[in-house]
Amino acid sequence: MPTVERCIDLVGDEGVPGYVRLVSGFMFPQQDGESSWIKERLVAMDSTSHSYVYKMEASNVGLDGSINSLKLIDYGDGSTLVNWSFEIDPLEGTLEDNIIDYLGFLYKSCINRIQGAIEDANKKVYETC
Repeated sequence: MPTVERCIDLVGDEGVPGYVRLVSGFMFPQQDGESSWIKERLVAMDSTSHSYVYKMEASNVGLDGSINSLKLIDYGDGSTLVNWSFEIDPLEGTLEDNIIDYLGFLYKSCINRIQGAIEDANKKVYETC
């Protein structure tokens, strides 16, 4: 995520279900100006189907208990569908549409960064040939 400043391993091995990390930065603006943080647990990861699921166990942004899934689907024509979904119980007094809009913006930013990294990697391959 473009707004993540730190990612700290807490428990387990990255890529293995049960792995826990603490992500912090300015993903979700806080009224006090402090950085936001989320403790995430990897629930499932399947490299064959290019998918993973993680749960936000604790946070200072009100997303505790939400479950996020990411799956890449190869269309075989040089394009890939990124299916990033989430299950969330909105905070009391928060409009669900606002949450969906903001998370949509956040996830699109991440996908754009992934696309940029792929394009940069492809340029480097062509430059070395």
